[in-house]
Amino acid sequence: MLWFLVPHLIGLLFWAASLLYLPALIAGSLARENAFREPSDPFDSVARMAFTRIATPAALVAIIAGTLVFLIDHTVDVWLIAKLTLVAGLVLSHAATGLLILRAESGNGKPILGWCWVLGLVQCVLIVGIVWLVLAKPTLQVLP
Repeated sequence: MLWFLVPHLIGLLFWAASLLYLPALIAGSLARENAFREPSDPFDSVARMAFTRIATPAALVAIIAGTLVFLIDHTVDVWLIAKLTLVAGLVLSHAATGLLILRAESGNGKPILGWCWVLGLVQCVLIVGIVWLVLAKPTLQVLP
């Protein structure tokens, strides 16, 4: 099990770090006083590169290795189901980050900065909730 737990933790670390960084990167790329310049092609941005080359592969590694840990260890507890629910929320926020990147690249004038804040806060809450559930492993009651 340890052979699958290590890539799961490394993938989760990279996935969470990139998800926390991407909303700030998107908001920073929209600022007028941007010190570092984006490429001239709007569909070749730094945010897109970080999303497609770091965040998405890390998410796939974390989910696949976590599934293998789950299958090998045969753990079926209520805290694990709660954790998987939060991970599903993190997957949805991952998709929302991709949509936010597309919206920022289109430059159609729709408000984006507020959504960057909301997405960043939601991702922080989800990541802290996942870490708490894994470390605390609370005994949750199932309603009959």
